[in-house]
Order: sequence, then structure tokens, then C-alpha cells
Amino acid sequence: MVLQPVGAGLQEGTGEFMLSFYNDARITLARGGWSLVVCLLWGGRLALAASGWDVDRPMGPQWTQQIDVVEGTWIHVDVSPDGQQIVFDLLGDLYLMPVTGADGRDGSVPRKLTSGVAWDMQPRFSPDGAHVAFTSDRQGKSGRGGDNIWRIAVDGTQLRQVTNETFRLLNGPDWSPDGRYLVARKHFTSRRSLGAGEMWLYHRDALSLNATAGVRLTSRPDDQKDVNEPAFSPDGKYLYYSQDVSPGNTFQYNKDSNQQIYAIQRLDLARGETERLVTGAGGACRPTPSPDGKRLAFVRRVGAKTGLHLFDLDSGAVRLVYDGLERDMQETWAIHGVYPGFAWMPDGQAIVIWAKGKIRRINLADGKARVIPFHIQDERQMTRSLRVPVEVAPENWDVRMLRWVQVSPRADQVVYQALGHIYLRALPDGRARRLTTQSDHFEFFPRFSRDGTQIVYTTWNDNKLGSVRVAVAEPGQAEGRVVTQRPGHYGHPVFSPDGQTIVFERRGGGHLTSPLWSRDPGICRVAAAGGRAERISRAGFRPDFGAESDRVYYLKSQSDKSGDHLQYCSMDLSGNEQRVHYTSLWATDYRISPDRKWIAFIERFRVYLAPFVDAGRPIAVGPGGKGIPVIQASQQAGDWIHFSGDSQRLHWALGSQLYSHRLSLGATQSEAPPEPSQGRQIGFQVAQDRPRGTLALVGGRLLTMGPQGEISDGSVVIEGNRIVAIGPTGDVKIPQDARRVELDGRTVLPGFVDTHAHGAQAAAGIIPQRNWIDYARLAFGVTTIHDPSNDTHSIFAASEMARAGVIVAPRTFSTGTILYGAAGANKAEIDSLEDALFHLRRMQAVGAFSVKSYNQPRRDQRQQVIAAARQLGMMVVPEGGSTLSHNLTMIVDGHTGIEHTLSVQTAYDDVFDLWRDTGVGYTPTLSVAYGGLAGEQYWYEVDDLWLHPRLQSFIPPHELVPRSRRRNKAPREDYNHIRVAEIAQRVVAEGGLVQAGGHGQLNGICTHWEMWSFVQGGMTPLQALRCGTLNGARYLGLDGDLGSLEAGKLADLVVIEKGYDPALNIRHSERIDLVVANGRVFDARRMNAWGDPAPRDQFYWQRDGYGLSQRPAHSAGCSCQRVGGRIGRGR
Repeated sequence: MVLQPVGAGLQEGTGEFMLSFYNDARITLARGGWSLVVCLLWGGRLALAASGWDVDRPMGPQWTQQIDVVEGTWIHVDVSPDGQQIVFDLLGDLYLMPVTGADGRDGSVPRKLTSGVAWDMQPRFSPDGAHVAFTSDRQGKSGRGGDNIWRIAVDGTQLRQVTNETFRLLNGPDWSPDGRYLVARKHFTSRRSLGAGEMWLYHRDALSLNATAGVRLTSRPDDQKDVNEPAFSPDGKYLYYSQDVSPGNTFQYNKDSNQQIYAIQRLDLARGETERLVTGAGGACRPTPSPDGKRLAFVRRVGAKTGLHLFDLDSGAVRLVYDGLERDMQETWAIHGVYPGFAWMPDGQAIVIWAKGKIRRINLADGKARVIPFHIQDERQMTRSLRVPVEVAPENWDVRMLRWVQVSPRADQVVYQALGHIYLRALPDGRARRLTTQSDHFEFFPRFSRDGTQIVYTTWNDNKLGSVRVAVAEPGQAEGRVVTQRPGHYGHPVFSPDGQTIVFERRGGGHLTSPLWSRDPGICRVAAAGGRAERISRAGFRPDFGAESDRVYYLKSQSDKSGDHLQYCSMDLSGNEQRVHYTSLWATDYRISPDRKWIAFIERFRVYLAPFVDAGRPIAVGPGGKGIPVIQASQQAGDWIHFSGDSQRLHWALGSQLYSHRLSLGATQSEAPPEPSQGRQIGFQVAQDRPRGTLALVGGRLLTMGPQGEISDGSVVIEGNRIVAIGPTGDVKIPQDARRVELDGRTVLPGFVDTHAHGAQAAAGIIPQRNWIDYARLAFGVTTIHDPSNDTHSIFAASEMARAGVIVAPRTFSTGTILYGAAGANKAEIDSLEDALFHLRRMQAVGAFSVKSYNQPRRDQRQQVIAAARQLGMMVVPEGGSTLSHNLTMIVDGHTGIEHTLSVQTAYDDVFDLWRDTGVGYTPTLSVAYGGLAGEQYWYEVDDLWLHPRLQSFIPPHELVPRSRRRNKAPREDYNHIRVAEIAQRVVAEGGLVQAGGHGQLNGICTHWEMWSFVQGGMTPLQALRCGTLNGARYLGLDGDLGSLEAGKLADLVVIEKGYDPALNIRHSERIDLVVANGRVFDARRMNAWGDPAPRDQFYWQRDGYGLSQRPAHSAGCSCQRVGGRIGRGR
């Protein structure tokens, strides 16, 4: 056995080492005062590392990527004080070269100043030229790896950490003129990960002097609009910086760059006074003062171009010097600067700046630019991308998404909802059986009566709406009796302890479900025998009872930017005598015990227990709370908390596992949480839905996307839900008993795969029988979707219902709720591999094979997520959040792919050298492309979508018309999605993986928008179609079953209308005649079953009397708050 050091060596005083082998498993062994952490890595390499997480040593299979470039992307440059050298960043390393360039022709090449997996950027020379300050995500003193300020001597020695932030990360350093201090932008987030900046001052030796708290120089005006790009004046009197000064206090995409977005501010450091210095149309950013302090260079948008300007500090005159810069990032989120840093030559006659892939020297007198050449031949250490094969449709599969799980008061059975209905299972080892046998409606929210003899629940029928019902707690009944007199949208019913009263929620509809009977929402009561319901409170949700039958407990949110402040309240049955008992910063649920002696709650996905105490005022509870005893009931996550009938045990579930914990306050906060005995499996298996019989599609043009390529006259034979034969019509034997579809030369393609498809699957927990979003997708040929951000319970429940044939929908996969990096009840707190494993296990338990790492701020956190995914056999589709360095490090670290466009308008050779052969996929979602007007707005402008017959059939008019009828008009060059689509084209041209993701902007057609945009960016129609089919399946590990027309694969196909050919004209991709989903054929225009004379049921807005009287609420979707997308509550 050979030990070798990893990273910078042992952290002083920690006494912790790491031994590494490949298996991605960790074992901690205590031995005296030392802790030995064993971790198996690729190649059987045994390593010894310091405590913490070393960004330079990520887990996973390593390889070396060769870099050979003469151009680069988004390069920050600086010129040495003597004017002889340039320092610049490229692909996360820093380089030095003469100011004349270093392209190898005279034997001179750039000298590497820093190296490693850590990402170094934004270099700035010290005033004496001896040191370079820069931003790096390398592991620091804290043991974590996130953006902080570092410095290094120009000879490559004396690497020193300056700042030591772990959450409020720092970037964009600039030296004070005396060289003693550094200013940098500190990143602040609140409820959205976008955040805003403040300027903070640090001593150059802050870490060694124990002065890392720093000094605040500016205060952010709000939590979302950015402040950035600090620069000292040469005399040290002022600090210049850029600020988003557009109207409002929230960040918005696609702001108009022809107006003012950014302005340049100047802070008088002596007086503390701030002056708005440079304003006007086109904005102003990246302030860079001249050496004599008389002029200020800055960047401004001029029409579709970005230009370098000079501002005379005496007269206020502004002069455009050069209009050939790269598109700036004023219209998007730019925490690392709106334009890369640049520098004046010491004589003040020229500026050195990056533009269009090159470092350029611009003569200020005449605006002429010449390239300062470089040639970098280098390498980067990479981690192989993570992709796991997924079996799409096994013969039988486990139902995992059990909702509203409750053990009966007598502990003899458990009830839950799955596959649209309520199931009972005898404990300990009974078989799950349906409570009722009816097929008229779906069933939700089951709850036992206190004596365990009855179950109260709600129902939903798309035509009749919902009811509250009661059934005997025995399986196999026809249906429960109705206790509410009027139809409605009902949830969370509960019996009073004496069994005489039922209390429930009454909500509204209008988005997924009918808007009828949506008035008078709130908490209501009704006699258990039935009758007229009475509303007792407008506010509150999830009602419950304690020991008394005359007092209702309920939840109430008092959310603000500091927290959700979920309250646990009570009132009498008339809605009076309201009291607030408990409050928590981030709790998502409370439950009181039947004897009113205990309260359980869920916070940050974990289950906690505390005594119920009357204090006359709210008691704050939470993890680590000291007011009353609080214990963590389990180390794993939990849902559906509830108490046993005798109040002696706390139960909860995670997926299909039931857990139980005996109530006790014996455990202390310092002890490990008591892990309950092995969870009990309470789910069941179900057969994969498939049609019976044989289907033959005969005599068409087949674009297989598989090894057979194009078959000009081909046929396909389908048995059940799989293709059993495909080939030239003369070679394919058609069974005599097959149902025949005569294609008559029509083109056949694999069903489209949308890998970034947002859209609501439930309304307040209620899954409709006919979700128009799913029908719209199928009508446009989208037979498989992957939603990388949705409500976990809703989408996995709907996915299983589709798999079982309970609802008509595409194959639905999802990450569930994102692993969010900003504040909120659903924030995924990750500070270690163990934390990451906790979150991935809870998602895997409910059926996820992928997770979305969404703007986790530090790189070590992102690496920990993917390390956990490797260990558990999952995939990671991260959100880079319009931050180029995050996207590129995701490639380096081997993520499954990148969601959303790169933030730059053009990626140059360095990016493609880094990306090439990695297997990291790219889902650019061009409908919401960063940096300018996006694709969605373009298609609204060029097409009369409110008149589109198929959209009118499947999209509610109150969704379609307001978004599509009155359109903006803009020059083509303002539509940024066309330029950024060129990046996707080059990825494909170099053998990379690009797939279509419509983002749910207008479900169904938005998947086609993506493919059409690919062609606008230079792809051929066939390449775009492959991105929309096979590439999407490959990206998600589904290509063993989906993505191409091959024998043995699942029967998901689209038949194009006669006379249309999307391989020649990509706009024909939407002209779908038939869609075959899981072997079933539908007329795509109306989604009627092919060959069945009975039409499908109407959607709610297609029936009389269904006009809206109020604005409907929207359900969860993406967290980016895009206008037009069905996004629900913003993150």
C-alpha cells in the first residue's frame, strides 16, 4: 500500500486523514484523537487528504483533456504596472505573457501561473506588479471550496488565501492604490438564488491577521438586482462600481438593453456619499479608470452591439471608441461581472481588452484594434460524466409514491393513496387492496377516524368536481358515502375525536382543474352524518384535532424574506379564540398527538419531535432549538408524520417505507438521532400498462434514428407496447390478426423526448383525470418528458399513474423538487458527502433516478452531489444559473449535463476543447435563452399562435391568448437565442450530446420551438430531429428502450401528415397526424383513440359555463421565474 498526499496536505490541528479507493463509499474510524476516512476512488489509488473537501480531488474516474487554442471565451485581462506583461484567465487557470503576445512563433508561449482542477479567474496585478489577486474556488482554510479572493506572487510562489467565506462568496478583486487592501464583490441571496452584490474591503493579509470579516463599503438596495465590478480610482478617493438600476426591486430576464439597465456609481470613500456617475440608454458597466484618473472606460450596449466607451470625468463627455466587443450580460444574471475585466496601458493611450475570442489592444485615438496573440497548449484534469442506464418499462415495478400515509389507531392496518386511489394494507404483512372498487373518480387525502373504524377522504372527477366522503375502514367497498352537499375542490379532511364532525379544506381551481365552485375557500366543517358545510376560517390549511373535539388545529404561513415562519394555530369550531402555539423558520408540516402532549414537525426534510406546551404565546421550534426539548426522530427524511392512536409512537413514511419511533425525550441534542428499526415495506407491485394485440404501420418513410437509418418504404410491427419488427415493407411479415395503419408514404419518427419539460401535475395535491398539459404534449408528438423541477409528490404520483395506465400522459420522469441552494423551506443544505447522500436517498426513495443541483453556491457542494449520485447510481442535471464558470466546472466535474444555455453569446475553441468527448450533455432551453430576447418571444412574433387549431384544442384560452395575441416586435439580431443556438450546433458537429428542452413555455409546441431554433443556429433539420429524439433518450440513460425505431424498443412513434417532411423543413415537425404512445394510437389533432368512434371527454373550458371569474393559481414548475412559463411560486 502506497500513501500519497492529496491537495495541500494536512490541515493544521485537524488530525484527520482520508484514504481513498474507488467505490465512492466512506468509512470513518475513530482511533484516539484521529479520524480515518476511507474513500474508494477510481483506479485503486490510495490517497491521504486533509479534513474537508478538496475541490482538486473530485471523486470519480479521472482523465486528461488536451487543450490547444489560440482563442478563448470570456477572458479577464490585466496589464502589469510597467506595461510589460499581461495576466489573463483561460479555462480556470491563470497565464502570464508579454504585452506583445506569446503565440509560439518566436518560441514564447504564455507562462502558467496557477493550475489544478480548482477554477481561478479574474486576475488583477498589485500596484507594485509583484503579486496577482484572483478569484478561486479552491479549498481554503474552512475546508470548503467556493469563490474567495486569493493572491500569488508573479513567479508562482507565495499562494495566499485572503478571504474565507463559505456562503457569502466573493469575486472580482481590485487592489487599493497603496497595495494594502483588496475590494471584492460579496454575493448575497435571499429567497432566490439570483442574489445581489455588495462591495467589501479586506486587508491583503486578512486571513493571517484574522481579519476575514472585512469592511462593508456599499449596501445592496434589494436582494435580487446586482451590484458588481468594483474598481478604485488611482488616487484611492473613490470606488467605482456598476449597478442594475432598472425599475423595480426584483430581477427580470429579457430587460430592454436599449434602455438603461446598469449605471456606474461612484462612492466617495471619505464622505461615504454615492453619486450616480454614468447613466443613459444602453446602460453602463465595467468601470475602469485611466491611470491619471481623468477618464473612465466603460462598456455600453449600442443597438445589438456592445461598445467600449470613454467618459471624461471633468466635462462628462462620452465617446464610443470601439463597437466590436462581445455581447455584454446586462440582460441576464452576471455575478462574475457584466463584462470581463480589462486594463489601460500605463501611458493611457490604449486599452487591452478581450473581445470576439481574442485579446486586443485598442488605440484610443482612432479606435483601431490589433490582436495580442497567444497560443496555449495545455491540459485539464477531468472527471468522466455520469450516466446510468434506466429500464423504462419493466414487466412489473414497485409503486413508490405513497401519499398521505397513516397507520390506523389500532396499528392493525395502514392507509395511503397511490395510483389515483386509496389503498389499505393490513399490518404487519398484509397485501395492499383498494378501499373502493369504483372507477368514476380519483380519491385523495385519506384519514382514519379516532376509533379506526372509518376513513374520511376526498374525491375528484373532472366533470363532477370533488366531494368529501366517508367509508368503512375495510377494502373492497363500492364507494364511500358523500357528506358534502355541493361539489368543490376539497382536501385534508379529518374527524373530530368524538367522530361527530369533519373539518376540511376548501380550495379553488382554474389552471389544471375547473374554476367552478372556487369561491369561499378556507377551513370548513360539516357533520359526519352529512349536511351543509360551514366555513369557519378563511385562513389556514391542513386542519387537525388534538384531544378535544371543540378545537381545531391548523397551519398558517407568515412568510417573509427571512423565513416561512410556519405557525401551528388553533381555534374553536366557530373560528373564534384563535391561538398561535408554535412557529418555525422553515418547518413544512406540524402534527399534534391525540393526547395533546406532543408535537411533531418536519423541517429541512427531517422529522422532529417536541412536547406540546401551552405558553400563552408562540414557541419557536426548530433543529437546535433550546427553548423546549427538540429531538430528531430519524437520520433519514420523512413525509406524512402522524401519531399512533395511544400517542406512544410517531410514524412517518418515505416512499414506500413506513417508519416508527417510540416517543421519548431521553435522547439529547448531542447524541446521534435515534434511527428507527428498519423501515417496513408497505407498497406493492403493479404490472406495466400495455395494450393487447398486434399493430402494424405499413408502407411509410421511416426515419429510425437508429442503425437502419432512413427506410424509404418501411413497415413497423408492434406487439403490446414494443416494436417486434421493422424494416423495408417487403421484408417485414405482417401478422394476419394485426390492426393495420396504412401509412401511404407518410413519414414516421420516434416519439419526441423533451428533457426539460415543466408543467403542473396537480392542483393542491389533486391530479386531474385529464391533464391538458399532458394531452398537449402528446398531441405534438412528445411521448417522453423529464421535468427537472416539480413538486415531488405530485409528479411522481402522476408518473406512476401514467405507467399503470390510469391516466393518459407521456412517459414522465423528473428530479422532483430541486436541490436548491438559496433560502427557503426546500433548501437542500449540503456541507458534506453525507449531506448529499441524505438528499439523493430521499429522492431515490420516491422514484427519482436524477436530481437537479440548482445553484448550490460552492463548488465542493456541487461535487458532493455528483459524488453521492455516483455512489447511488443516479444522475445529476445541474442548473448553472447563467454563470459561465459554474457551467464549465460542471463539465470538468463530470455532471450528466448542463441545463439552460451558456451565458455567453459565443463559445470559442477553448470551451469546445474542454467539452469535447466528455459525454456531458447540453439542454440549452432556447425558448428561455439567457442574455437577450429568447426563443419564446420570437415564435410569438412570427406565428399567430392564438389562432393555432391544435393549441386551441389543448391549451386553455386564458393561458394561450394573453401570451400570444399581442406580441412584441424586435429586429432579428435582438433575438439572442439564434446566436446561442450556434453553440449547440457546434457541440453536435463535434460529436457532443445536445437534446431538446422546451421548458414548458407553451407545452407541446415549445419542444418544436427548440428544434426549430436549433436549425436557426445552423443544425440540419435531421440533426435537430435527432436532438429531439435519440439524443434526449441517451442523455437520460433511456436509449435502451426509447429514442429510435428498433426492434425490442418501446413503441413510441409519431406519424407526420401526408405531404410534409420535417427532414427537409423542420417547421413540419409539428404537422403530426398520429401519435403512438406506449403502443396505443391516437389521432393527434384531437387525441381521440384511433379507430374508436367515441371522442375523448372535453376539457373543463370546453364546456358551457366554465368561464373564469378570477385569476387561477399556478402550480410548481421551474424556479427561474420566467415570464410565460408555468412556474408557480418563485424561488
